[in-house]
Amino acid sequence: MRITSAVVAAFATCTFTSCSEEATELVTKTPERSALHPHMLRNLTLDTARTEAVRSEVKLTGRVSTNLDKTVQVYPLVGGVVEAVRVSLGDHVEKGQVLATIRSGEIADLQNQSSAAGSDLAIARKNLQVTEDLFGSGLAAERDVLTARQELRKAQANAGKNRKQLSVYGVSADGTYTLRAPISGFITEKNVTDRMQFNADNVDNLFTISNLSTVWVLADVFQADIAHVQVGHAADVTTLSYPDKHFSGRIDKIFNMLDPESKVMKVRVRLDNSGYLLKPGMHARVNVSNVENQRHVAVAHKNLVFHNDRNFVLVFKDPKHIETREVSILKTVGTTSYVSSGLQDGERVVAQDQLLLYKELND
Repeated sequence: MRITSAVVAAFATCTFTSCSEEATELVTKTPERSALHPHMLRNLTLDTARTEAVRSEVKLTGRVSTNLDKTVQVYPLVGGVVEAVRVSLGDHVEKGQVLATIRSGEIADLQNQSSAAGSDLAIARKNLQVTEDLFGSGLAAERDVLTARQELRKAQANAGKNRKQLSVYGVSADGTYTLRAPISGFITEKNVTDRMQFNADNVDNLFTISNLSTVWVLADVFQADIAHVQVGHAADVTTLSYPDKHFSGRIDKIFNMLDPESKVMKVRVRLDNSGYLLKPGMHARVNVSNVENQRHVAVAHKNLVFHNDRNFVLVFKDPKHIETREVSILKTVGTTSYVSSGLQDGERVVAQDQLLLYKELND
């Protein structure tokens, strides 16, 4: 039987097309290859996908602030003239340490009153003794004795009052009194100079002392993120001064109101600062994280290969079977990516040089 050239050509065309389609189908359905050089296999680094609770993360900015629960403003008790300032801004002081010495006319008057009250008390005691002697001899009435006793009680009360006032002021015999630190901490504000004159009724605080062993970070939360921050959420804080150092704390207070100008809400993170690294006024970055109720397979974000707007992982089965597999990413939080489909718990993925291997396996 003679086969014409047209039939042969048609048969060849059909055969070639069929083989080409079969080859294309084979390539798309065979994602597993192991054409790797033995050196690559020897240096292969693997990681295991694990099912984890999905974390959420909100990035905030804030500022380091003093702990107001451990901050005290020091006011003068009475007016006067500052004779000497013993500390400077930024100094560390101990509780009871002298901050300033002040000479006061009011203190001088109080000392004079105290001296006069002491004299009155001595006279009242002597009068009572004399009156009681006269009453015993029948030369004074009982009413006189009662009156003398009442005068003594008044003198005692007046003298006691003056002694207490002087003890509160911490006065000296020359009419000066000292301001002392009520707590240990750092001088974070100083509004006084030598020879400054002031009236206690209209003067601001002379010093502010803050214990900086703990500090606050006040972070701004925009309205879109308010639902994602709650008391107790973990907070990771970094600063421009120490970009590689992480300070860990938790949100311990939410200020449930918006700033009228910036329209942001404040949250507070309390941090240990025993090394005094954090200074009030520092700018801070605050990453607030929380564990959600849902669970998904998680892999390190660096293990993904992004190509043609799709994400892939290289699934290692054995040295002869490494599969290029597309995965769908639910979300990425920090260095972790959560997979919604395409990867199972316990599967091993290539964790180093995966882009090089991806090109080697799929070229």
